[in-house]
Amino acid sequence: MADGLNQQVETQQDFRSRRMLLRRLTDVVALPDSASSSQDRAIAGDLLLEMLIDADENERAVCAKRLVGMSQAPRRVLRYLGQDVASVSSQLLEESAAFDQSDLVSIVVSGAAHHRRAIAARKDVGSCLSDAISQSRDTEAIARLLMNDKAIVSELSIDRLVSLSRNIERLGPLLLRRPELRPAHALVLFWWSDQATRRLILQRFSAERSVLIDMCSDIFAHAAKDNWSDPVVRKGLQVIERRQRNRAAIEKSPFSSLEDAIAHMLKSGYQAKTIDEISYLCGIKPMTGQKIISDEGGEGIAVLAKAVGLKRQYFKAFWAALGRPISRKDAPVEHFEYVLEIYEMMAVAKAQTVLRYWNWSLSSAYSPEVLDDNNNEVEADTEKYGPASRASRLVFGR
Repeated sequence: MADGLNQQVETQQDFRSRRMLLRRLTDVVALPDSASSSQDRAIAGDLLLEMLIDADENERAVCAKRLVGMSQAPRRVLRYLGQDVASVSSQLLEESAAFDQSDLVSIVVSGAAHHRRAIAARKDVGSCLSDAISQSRDTEAIARLLMNDKAIVSELSIDRLVSLSRNIERLGPLLLRRPELRPAHALVLFWWSDQATRRLILQRFSAERSVLIDMCSDIFAHAAKDNWSDPVVRKGLQVIERRQRNRAAIEKSPFSSLEDAIAHMLKSGYQAKTIDEISYLCGIKPMTGQKIISDEGGEGIAVLAKAVGLKRQYFKAFWAALGRPISRKDAPVEHFEYVLEIYEMMAVAKAQTVLRYWNWSLSSAYSPEVLDDNNNEVEADTEKYGPASRASRLVFGR
């Protein structure tokens, strides 16, 4: 009995001495440069790491908290504690300035969800780190990254996150917060966004192309002399030019004008060949026209109508000819009122920019053969695919 009691007392003394040594070693590594040599701190750090391996969670948490504000903390110790449970690692990962980006990328790749979320909230998230977080596909960590105004999100990450947002609805509004988001991203994101996000995209990412038109105006004459034989030049200038309606298509059309085609469809009913003809008259490819018209939201129809200069009564006629309700029992349909607001909100030049980008991106370099049937998520590959091709793969990639 006495022997057992003596052994228990000795064990408690051993634990007490262990805790004391752990605290003292922590004190040494936490000393400023002026109070100790780097060699002393390095030796103390090696000993501390050995002790932390056998320390309990509370002791590790105390050590981690002590090291949070220390810019010269031993890196081996930081990496060990940074991969610990949330109660130990979270504050250290989020606030410690002693980690370098390489350590943090390694923890994002090999760590758990709570590690990624803590790192995503840091003030010094660089482009390589944001890329690692976006590759993790951890929705919560990505959301924290996008809400972190101090973070630098790489273009590669934005490409990837636009693709992910197709299946993760909450990412769309968060992406719109980012200054790194470009029109090429936003006008693709549009197709699977909610109503509020679509409206914001059309307000923020449409442009009048005035600089492009002024700088490239002389090229149109040269292209015409070449009979528009260069397909790359032709596609580029189709985005830039002022005129939206296709005069050559009107000359070949069975209809005298776009308005005549709409009146015919209103009287005869919806027909795919009429939609194709209307697309040609509007200066867009039938593929683009079908995408706009088949979209449930209808905002794209408002953009199309404004871009080609349809008056309000013809926009209403077009909407009705597509089988979409305008009124019910003498009261306007709420959704049509919303789409009419989009029509009224858009300036003609800005609506043309949006429409032409869609036409360029949705029809450029699109071929069913280039789609990856084994993966609905289209990963960004800036070397293999340009913006237009990536956009078409994203929109039609399912």
